[in-house]
Amino acid sequence: MVANRGEIAIRVFRACTELGIRTVAIYSEQDTGQMHRQKADEAYLIGKGLPPVQAYLHIPDIIRVAKENEVDAVHPGYGFLSERSDFAQACNEAGVRFIGPSPEVVHKMGDKVEARTIAIAAGVPVVPGTDSPISSLNEAHEFSNKYGFPIIFKAAYGGGGRGMRVVRSYEELEENYTRAFSEALAAFGNGALFVEKFIEKPRHIEVQILGDKYGNVVHLYERDCSIQRRHQKVVEIAPAAHLDSQLRTKLTNDAVRLAKQVGYENAGTVEFLVDKHGKHYFIEVNSRLQVEHTVTEEITDVDLVHAQIHIAEGKSLAELGLRQDSVRINGCAIQCRVTTEDPSRGFQPDTGRIEVFRSGEGMGIRLDSASAFQGAVISPHYDSLLVKVIAHGKDHPTAASKMSRALAEFRIRGVKTNIPFLQNVLSNDQFLRGTVDTQFIDENPDLFNLRPGQNRAQKLLHYLGHVMVNGPTTPIPVNARSSPIDPVVPTVPLGDPPPGFRDILLREGPQGFAKAVRQHRGLLLMDTTFRDAHQSLLATRVRTHDLKKISPFVAHNFNNLFSIENWGGKSRTGPFPSREHQPWEGVTPQGASPHSSPCPTLQVPPLTLPCDSCTSAHGGGCRNCVNSSPTSPSRCCCGGANAVGYTNYPDNSVFKFCEVAKENGMDIFRVFDSLNYLPNMLLGMEAAGQAGGVVEAAISYTGDVADPTRTKYTLEYYVQLAEELVKAGTHILCIKDMAGLLKPRASELLVGALRQHFPEMPIHIHTHDTSGAGVASMLACTAAGADIVDVAVDAMSGMTSQPSMGALVACTRGTNQDTGIQMEKVFDYSEYWEMARGLYAAFDCTATMKSGNADVYENEIPGGQYTNLHFQAHSMGLGNKFKEVKKAYVEANKLLGDLIKVTPSSKIVGDLAQFMVQNNLSRQEVEAMADELSFPLSVVEFLQGYIGIPYGGFPEPFRSKVLKDLPRIEGRPGASLPALDFQQLEKELRTRHQEEDITPEDVLSAAMYPKVFDEFKEFTANFGPVECLNTRLFLEGPKIAEEFEVELERGKTLHIKALALGDLNRAGQREVFFELNGQLRSILVKDTQAMKEMHFHPKALKDVKGQIGAPMPGKVIDIKVEEGATVDKGQPLCVLSAMKMETVVNSPVTGTVKKIYVKPDMNLEGDDLILEIQ
Repeated sequence: MVANRGEIAIRVFRACTELGIRTVAIYSEQDTGQMHRQKADEAYLIGKGLPPVQAYLHIPDIIRVAKENEVDAVHPGYGFLSERSDFAQACNEAGVRFIGPSPEVVHKMGDKVEARTIAIAAGVPVVPGTDSPISSLNEAHEFSNKYGFPIIFKAAYGGGGRGMRVVRSYEELEENYTRAFSEALAAFGNGALFVEKFIEKPRHIEVQILGDKYGNVVHLYERDCSIQRRHQKVVEIAPAAHLDSQLRTKLTNDAVRLAKQVGYENAGTVEFLVDKHGKHYFIEVNSRLQVEHTVTEEITDVDLVHAQIHIAEGKSLAELGLRQDSVRINGCAIQCRVTTEDPSRGFQPDTGRIEVFRSGEGMGIRLDSASAFQGAVISPHYDSLLVKVIAHGKDHPTAASKMSRALAEFRIRGVKTNIPFLQNVLSNDQFLRGTVDTQFIDENPDLFNLRPGQNRAQKLLHYLGHVMVNGPTTPIPVNARSSPIDPVVPTVPLGDPPPGFRDILLREGPQGFAKAVRQHRGLLLMDTTFRDAHQSLLATRVRTHDLKKISPFVAHNFNNLFSIENWGGKSRTGPFPSREHQPWEGVTPQGASPHSSPCPTLQVPPLTLPCDSCTSAHGGGCRNCVNSSPTSPSRCCCGGANAVGYTNYPDNSVFKFCEVAKENGMDIFRVFDSLNYLPNMLLGMEAAGQAGGVVEAAISYTGDVADPTRTKYTLEYYVQLAEELVKAGTHILCIKDMAGLLKPRASELLVGALRQHFPEMPIHIHTHDTSGAGVASMLACTAAGADIVDVAVDAMSGMTSQPSMGALVACTRGTNQDTGIQMEKVFDYSEYWEMARGLYAAFDCTATMKSGNADVYENEIPGGQYTNLHFQAHSMGLGNKFKEVKKAYVEANKLLGDLIKVTPSSKIVGDLAQFMVQNNLSRQEVEAMADELSFPLSVVEFLQGYIGIPYGGFPEPFRSKVLKDLPRIEGRPGASLPALDFQQLEKELRTRHQEEDITPEDVLSAAMYPKVFDEFKEFTANFGPVECLNTRLFLEGPKIAEEFEVELERGKTLHIKALALGDLNRAGQREVFFELNGQLRSILVKDTQAMKEMHFHPKALKDVKGQIGAPMPGKVIDIKVEEGATVDKGQPLCVLSAMKMETVVNSPVTGTVKKIYVKPDMNLEGDDLILEIQ
């Protein structure tokens, strides 16, 4: 019988099976699913009703099982009762042979103080320490006064790092004494401690011995166990590298002499410290088999468990063929302990269910494990050891190479492991040179620069399971399902696409590019299909997955486009909580192309919208597309001092944004301001120009220059503003007609006037086709002298989108404005998008809006906002009130002084309009009650001056009545903002997201949208590369029994089949079953609806500074504060115990304890709320 659990029990069972001995396992109530009980011939429950560890320490129950089942011998393994003399004695008294030393020797060697006395008597050097276990803290004080610090507490009746604490000052003495005593008591049933002088930076060398009952003792050479953390061994090596032969002889001779001094029988280990001068000191004897016995077996070819059993049978070492001169060292062996611990969080134990387990194997690799299998549940009750990996080679470098290869082959999902840390150890130069000591981990912080595993397949299964259990990750506005048919990409010729305008830009620079545009014969088109078109028609739901597929076709067949709009400004529509990919990876010229604004994620501004066009996590994929012979320049919107955000940013943020955007492939910056506020625009122009981009200054259009009754935004206003922009150095002049208000007659007047004033300046027109007159207006602009107009491919045009590409191409064919684009290619391009729109049926504006509407000339609602307001009204059951909303928009605009309406100013008008509808208020009532009403925050901040000063000033007395005594900003809002410290922000992001690979793009994303960026990082950490999924799977998940393929990258394809959806369990989860590459996989997914109806312990919110969460799963041992108490930063709050290791939770802040959520003996999960500090 093995009085133990886990891998050591299985190790002994295997040896017994080889020797023809039947085996018996014991197990606690918590271990019913453990593998060791299945490996034995018989298995029996012990310690019923006892805590997990106490069950294996319950001697009477273990002896009862042994006697009832006629057990002949008991192997104690290591830990638990292995060094308890009373257990050895109980076995003898029960007539059961104890496989180990006699009870007397176990007592002598197990008592570290008595072992020390024996060592002194045998002439073995020892470290200064107490002669007996100390009985109080005062004795520890006395010892430290005599020998000085540092000192070390050690458990008198056990090892393995339990009950071991280093103390370096008087201030640390009491806390470490208490913790060491508590750990020793919990692990070994006796909290006795002794104290030693702590030797700095020694090597930890131990000698394996075997003794028989006839007084014979041999050594099996040494092991180097210096690589430790918290005094627990992590990596063990045999033999010790670069150990002086004379020192080796001294160590082995002293070990044998000490064993003979006490009549040692069976296997044991004599442990030494070797200081930097080569002096060695005895520290203890482990009178049992060691965890690391495996490396000795590998280099000596001696089966230590076989030897233990034979010695217990009464055989002599000679009968076993074990003579000292016959024991030889053969090569080198290394053991790595793979544990379920998270190195990035101080090696905190992790618990949970192993979803995937694939081990590293092959020549020279041995695995000893117990809980390492798919479906195993790792509990917080026992040691965190998962599997021991042993590599054997001809020398140290060879063994290290084999170990590195084996660790790289492991795939463990569901729980964190220390494998990334072990891989760093194996590649460390100091380790490879074999010059490590016990401070190796502490002195090599680079070991914690962990390269996280990709875990792509399992994360994708989690995403699919989440959608299958909880439905789409975005609320569906209408009940329509995605088309089951993927769009077909037209044939793309081989080779590079033909050159286009981007080649001119790269060759001639911005000035030469602008000159070439102006000299070009024929009308130039900018395609908005990749951004503004789907923003307007499909609420920005289109994923880069679908954009990327059609991009090569566009590059080959539309090389004469002026540009492609593939990154947006300020699109924030719809509540899409998922975050697919970093937006910067969609910033590229469209050679293979690239992205739009908000990719598959909504409710997120484009800067932080994860673009899913590539497979790399931080920018390899899409950025590499720049090398795919892009033809047309890429264009983005830049809201002046707002960049691509909704507010003003520090000036250095705007400059940095343009710089990094240009580095990522952006060519043309359409700089605008939602109020046409010139100081904001000038800042954006300077930033774009300084970055090396083409500056396209855009005047936002509203009103009607052809209507003499509209006296605010007149033709003279636009011409004068254009003069300022040209004077400031714009390369291209743009009219940005966001609501589609530019009628044909107004087009002739405005463009004609601009052409007359600026004959050498390229003129670019952007409009929306909400009224249906977009094509007519663009033709009028063309006739009046415009060089470029914006269009969308036919299937993505019209209504609130841009005018039809096909219509403009057809209408100008054979004229001086001929675009040179082939109609057949437009048809092919349009057919792809007609099919692609079917994937987004639930978000298509045609679900609720069947046509455009000329009433836009009255309400002046921008195209994208028109779609969104229409959707919102219908989703809230207010579709019949949309007319009322539009009327309120007109009145709200008048209240605010007749604004230019572009995001964010359009949002401000819209917020006020909805406020008026919800509260049933007229404009007159709002004006009269302005000093009493609680207005939307966006309205208040606008009136304060947060986005700039509107043309004609703020409306009075409305502004004063709303603001009362609130502060007001005079001048350009960003001018008074302090510069952003990018280095500090990068440091904070690395800490917050526990990630070293924070890029400049990440920093800028977080600077402009901190909350959204955090959500993006959390999403990608949980769900991985969802950009690889097709759109139907992404939105709706797979059907049961559906089979599909997911290409992670070239040459790596997953074959997935959805199998079944399980019932709800007590934890509010459902098990979802898949077949992945022919293997069964299952994951547990929280049912969010069910969770609302079940009670669970609250979790600590990461973004709430005063909420203190459990750093790991475990049991509450002690609470050190009370509600209402004042605590300092770093002060202990409570003590948790997990896997027999205690952890003190310290306060991260100074404050007052508001509420405590836990009690002693309460079991916690990771991040469970412990207390709140105010």
